[in-house]
Parts: sequence; structure tokens; C-alpha cells
Amino acid sequence: MRVRTRSTAIIGTVCLIASLALTAASADEPSADEPSAARQASKVTLKNVATAQNPTAGVAGPGGKLWIAERPGTVRTLDSKGLSKPVLDISAETTTDGERGLLGIAFDRKFAHFYISFTNLEGTSTVDEFAVRNGKIQPQTRRTVITQTQPYPNHNGGDIEIGPDGYLYIALGDGGSGGDPHGNGQNLDTLLGKLLRIDPRGGKPYAIPPDNPFVNDPKAKDEIWAYGLRNPWRFSFDAGTGDLFIGDVGQNDWEEVDWAPASSKGGENYGWGQMEGTHPFRGGTEPANHVPPVHEYDRANFACSVIGGYVYRGKAIPSLKGQYVFSDYCDGTVRSLQMKNGKVAAVNDLGANGGEVISFAQAGNGELYVLAIGGSVFRIDPA
Repeated sequence: MRVRTRSTAIIGTVCLIASLALTAASADEPSADEPSAARQASKVTLKNVATAQNPTAGVAGPGGKLWIAERPGTVRTLDSKGLSKPVLDISAETTTDGERGLLGIAFDRKFAHFYISFTNLEGTSTVDEFAVRNGKIQPQTRRTVITQTQPYPNHNGGDIEIGPDGYLYIALGDGGSGGDPHGNGQNLDTLLGKLLRIDPRGGKPYAIPPDNPFVNDPKAKDEIWAYGLRNPWRFSFDAGTGDLFIGDVGQNDWEEVDWAPASSKGGENYGWGQMEGTHPFRGGTEPANHVPPVHEYDRANFACSVIGGYVYRGKAIPSLKGQYVFSDYCDGTVRSLQMKNGKVAAVNDLGANGGEVISFAQAGNGELYVLAIGGSVFRIDPA
């Protein structure tokens, strides 16, 4: 087993921080008969409930526990007693160079299968599957579902989610470097710069859902659900409506949040690398089918990398219900978007700061957690 020193982990974290910083509705609206307080911006507080080792992702797991992925390659569970010992350790199989590591985790609907998304020692993006029995991972059942080689150590994406349709969605960045030098964002003949949709249990190693948007296009990869993405570091589906939100990290000037309704048939072109948000990138021409972001912001006030989150569906903060909660890696402010008819009606500062926010997690009860790269795991509570 490869020994990982503390200095190696620190150096890897510093590389990720530098890389992110430099390269970097359908949601419900309160009805008119609801109390006026529910239509006002919520204020929240962040309660530190645990300290992990560079947490990168979290997912609701069996038994009401929240499963936390740690970038060096471990997975631990969180309950009222705190974090467990690792329930999975692939630290000998990944590296924290650049933006690499264990980047995403997901369960299927029945908690019968657990999926991990990581970069292997060669930097290849990899999604593996494990069977789960009685809430425990069965290591002997491990198999690789899909891989994608990466030309550079950044813009891996790596987030994975089981959608409302039960299929596995996989976010991959444009392959890295800067400015999309290979034109992957607009190239339908590569999986890079895309959101993928596959059926991991329908074939060996997986099947293509027959209604994927490019199944009948010989010039496009069948796995593609949406394209024109730079580095979709975090994305999620609204647990209440099924709408899709993507936080796509910008190049130098604009951060964006993309949105698609639950009724979408896929095929959206979010514009990269011709567009950065609603702005032509380096003289690019806006594609005729460009789907602009529902929200964008510039890098003033120390912002650098949008960190996509979740639509709040918990009970602890009624006035936050239906709002999309997100942050920025450098700014750290926890904000929300209020959506109405597919457009942003309000952008709210929720009055809390998580520091170097790297990800969010949604528990089984709908409550949200903020993950900071330094290790803090915060629960979003009412102020």
C-alpha cells in the first residue's frame, strides 16, 4: 500500500486551491397566501458538525447517514455521533495532484449500489460501482463502469448524481489547461466538456438510455446529455421538481449557473468555449442553440469559482424552501437563487460564510451541508 505523507496531502490541497482560483422554476416560489416572511430573504447560520480530510462531496446514504468523500481517497459516514472510520479507502489508487482525487459519490435509489468518481494514478477519470448490502459496501463486487482519459490535470469535473429517472449522470470538464485548447466544449465527438447520462445496470459495462438526445447522431457520442461546459464541478437535481442546476466554473471573468427544467429532453448547449456566461469568449461566436445561464456573476469582491449546491427541501428553514443554495470557492458567501417560471427572481445573501467552500451535500431529510476544503463540514441551520 502506498504511504501518503501529511506533506503530500497539504501540497495536493494547495495545488487544488491555486488551480480553482486561477483557472477557474421550477424551484418553488411562495404563493400569495403564504406568510410575508416566507417571501423574504432567509438568514442562516453554519453549524460545524465535523472535520474531514479535504471533503469533496456528500450523499444521503442508508440508515439516515450522510456519506462524505474525502479527496485523498476515503469515504466516511456522518451521523449524530460524528464521522466514522473510513468505510472505503482507495487512497493508493488516486492522487491529489492538480484537481485530481476522489471527486464524487452517489447511491442508486434503493441504496443497493454505490458509485465513486475519481481520477486514477494516470489521471484518467473513472467511475466504479460497488454493491451494497445491509448498508455496507461489498468490496469484492467492485467494477469499473466508465473511464475517460484526461489531457491535463485540471477541469476534471467529476461530480456524479442519480437523476430522478434513475440514470447515472456524470459531469466532465473540458479536459483542462485554459481556454479549451482542443475545442472539447463544442465537440460532440468527445465526452469532455459534457454532462453524460448512462444506465449503469442496463449493460456491460453500461447501457445508453434510448432517449438520450444524440443516440441517432453518428457524429456525436451517445452518452452525451448536455454540452458546452467548461468545468461543471458540482451539479444537482431539485428533489422537489426534478429540475437540473449546474454550477459551471468560468475562465477569467464570469461564473455561471445553468438550469434545465425536469421536462427537458437533453441536448442543451451551454456555450463554452465560444461563450463564457452570456459573453463571447475571446472573440467567439454565440452558437445558435446556446442556452444562456440563469445566473452569472463576475469575479469582483474576491469571487473566483462558482460552487453549485442544491435546492433546499428541508424543514428546518421554511422560508428557504425551493431556493437554490450555492457559493463561491474564494468568496465563501452562502447565497440562494429564487426561481420563477425558469428565471431568477431574486439573488439572496443568506448571511453566512463557509470559507473555502468546495461542495455541498444534501441529507435524506432535505437539510443541506456545506463542505470546506480545509475540512469543515457545516450544517445549514436557521439563524
